[in-house]
Amino acid sequence: MCSTTASSNRRWDGSPTRPHRRPGPLHVAADSPSRLLRAAQSTRCRDCGNRIDWYARTNERPISLHPHELAAIAVPAPYRWHVSSGIAHPAHDGTPWCRIPHPTLCPARPTSAPLTPQLAELRRLALRTRRLLDTGAFSPRPTEPAPAPPTTSCRPARPVVQLLYCRYLAQRPLDDIRCVAQTRLRHRCPHPVLAPDAPPGNWTLLPATASHGQLALPASEMAVYDLNRLPYTEQLRWRAQRCPLHAAASQVADLALAEWEVFDPLLHHSYMHPRLPTAIRHHGRHK
Repeated sequence: MCSTTASSNRRWDGSPTRPHRRPGPLHVAADSPSRLLRAAQSTRCRDCGNRIDWYARTNERPISLHPHELAAIAVPAPYRWHVSSGIAHPAHDGTPWCRIPHPTLCPARPTSAPLTPQLAELRRLALRTRRLLDTGAFSPRPTEPAPAPPTTSCRPARPVVQLLYCRYLAQRPLDDIRCVAQTRLRHRCPHPVLAPDAPPGNWTLLPATASHGQLALPASEMAVYDLNRLPYTEQLRWRAQRCPLHAAASQVADLALAEWEVFDPLLHHSYMHPRLPTAIRHHGRHK
């Protein structure tokens, strides 16, 4: 005997059946100025524990934004930001929504101007998180930064690197600059940018003021790790902060931002060294 029950998309209890769909891998658009995967750039504020999203800025350091869009009418004009192609811009793009920097809502920082009722409500929720922190009900990651390696004459903690005819201040010693690409296991690549099988740069003494018209400084020369003599592709690899393995993989996304900071002799004068690092290993590594 054949069953007369017609097949349907509902279970025996009447609830709808929805097939389980495994989420596909994330992809980065080929024309995106930022090669970052957005899912990898969400973290929590070290001061209040609230979630934040990191976004790159044009020629500036990354900025932390509130993870949700807000109605532009409820946000004062100086606090309005918008995101285009993964890059954050400090202006309104004309849409009814905008983004807002997290420091405006962070309870660990004082407000510089009166907030609208909507922003005050969001800050009140952040204050509630602050009270949870004070009572021990919630514990974000430790606020103490990792101890910096000792600075010696042969291993600058933050060296100045010259590539593509520009100078950049590194965030860590040359040996510790790590590739930012994503591996097949969706982890950050553990390989260094200063690879032993790649052509190294040269430590040299260069004028402290590289551009004409800059204010003259007491130190006439400074130690710079010069990469300008390397092939153009090698300089691009350093600028993208990738190891030789991932340098040619244009379809591979990044799991971190490149840590280069444009060098300013007035702001970064404490990192200027008038003598060359000593005891340099082969391939640019230090003893």
